[in-house]
Amino acid sequence: MRFLRGQEPDMHLMRLVVAVILLPLFYLYIMKLPAEYFLLLLMIVSIIAQAEFYSMYNVRGLLKYSGIVLGIAIISITYISRNLFADFFVFSFLLIASMRLLLKRDPSSSLHDIAPVAVALIYIPGMLGYQMHLREQGSEWIIFLYGCVWTSDSFAYYIGKGIGKRKLYKEVSPNKTVAGGVGSIVGGAVAAVVLNAAFIHSMPLAKAAIIGIIIGIVAVIGDLVESMFKRDTKVKDSGHIIPGHGGMLDKLDGVLFAGPMLYWVSIAFGIIQ
Repeated sequence: MRFLRGQEPDMHLMRLVVAVILLPLFYLYIMKLPAEYFLLLLMIVSIIAQAEFYSMYNVRGLLKYSGIVLGIAIISITYISRNLFADFFVFSFLLIASMRLLLKRDPSSSLHDIAPVAVALIYIPGMLGYQMHLREQGSEWIIFLYGCVWTSDSFAYYIGKGIGKRKLYKEVSPNKTVAGGVGSIVGGAVAAVVLNAAFIHSMPLAKAAIIGIIIGIVAVIGDLVESMFKRDTKVKDSGHIIPGHGGMLDKLDGVLFAGPMLYWVSIAFGIIQ
């Protein structure tokens, strides 16, 4: 997510061109293909995002590749059975800790070695897995989720660029502004109302607006969390796989947090089961 001032015009143009090309393809992929194809997409996205995260924290070798394989397994398990989800996280930590014990006899920095591998499993495939639960309710829920987050992102960018002055959280992300954060919330609410009318149809107007506001807030938090990790590792972008948009993790930062929240809030509101 971006809500900053002064981004170069050519980079902004690149972002628009990529969006114009990819968004229709994404829509057709989600709406026209069976759930198994969405599962495959989540696996690919998780592999790339985890690789970026591990590169940021200099995780290499067997721990890195084991973490990526475990991430694929976590997403697969969300498709097979929700009941195994928590158990597999415990198994993943058991395996990662055991590998660190056996691969390196020196106990110093052992938590430092294990932590990014374990955190990435929760942060990326663990959170992405909730999108499979949403997909079970219908492909339109995925369009709703991403539409809300990306609209929040766009409102945040343009409002932050246009009138943003006061910094939102300069210690973590100096370019983000309070106005951009407010724009994210407004964008989430607008998108939720429009997308509910176009795709979901089951939410009362007030609930749709509330859900959109929550998504807008959570998307900002998700963006700041990723910025926190990047500032910790002193990198500007998690990667460069998407021209004009940075890495896969840069593009997912808001939706990683918004996916579980949309699922939980929709259950709390009695919209899905």
